[in-house]
Amino acid sequence: MNSLLWTALFISLAPAPAEPGVKPNVVFEERGGLIAVEAEHFFKQTLTSKRAWYVTDAKRTPKVEPDGDPAHVKGASGGRYLEILPDTRRTHGDKLVKGENFSNEPGKMAVLYYKVHINKPGRYYVWARIYSTTTEDNGLHVGLNGKWPATGQRMQWTAKNKWFWDSKQRTKEKHTGVPGILYLDIAKPGEHVIMFSMREDGTEFDKWLMTTDRKFARPTDAGPAERVRGK
Repeated sequence: MNSLLWTALFISLAPAPAEPGVKPNVVFEERGGLIAVEAEHFFKQTLTSKRAWYVTDAKRTPKVEPDGDPAHVKGASGGRYLEILPDTRRTHGDKLVKGENFSNEPGKMAVLYYKVHINKPGRYYVWARIYSTTTEDNGLHVGLNGKWPATGQRMQWTAKNKWFWDSKQRTKEKHTGVPGILYLDIAKPGEHVIMFSMREDGTEFDKWLMTTDRKFARPTDAGPAERVRGK
């Protein structure tokens, strides 16, 4: 069999990335300066040729290799979460390949899209609930309406082996992340699109929230419930 046929066979057998968890007309609503959304409730996923988001729950575990850690369904909000696979860089000693297992530039790989309705414009601090098992599976980027502001780049987590909420940005001076500087400025009320993209493969993503409260207290559980506009 020639190389083209092998490639076609591999693509046909490869598991498909996660399908959208909601229809394009589903809009999540902010109330009182707070909005929360389950990670799997995206309406679109793009740029999945090298890495993609896959759903894990009690009934399905993506057959994508390599994936060096077991499923972490226990404790996940709604019993379901997303993971960027395949995961080829788990430790600092593993080869870093920009544009493949790492993207310090936001919006270039494995992008998720969520529609939100903002009633109260302002500065929204972004939090996300992540499960990290190594030093190289704990990074994302967040953007707004097709743009990726500097204040939404290099989301960083340091807690290990548990579902954990955090809102920190990695900087040159502090690689473990600085709290209170990860945010999106939303100038107008109405419908907007929030986006998350890959920074490191293997990242496991359960839920996200935005709040106007800079001193928002870290949830110890799955956090606030999501609210669908019109319901």
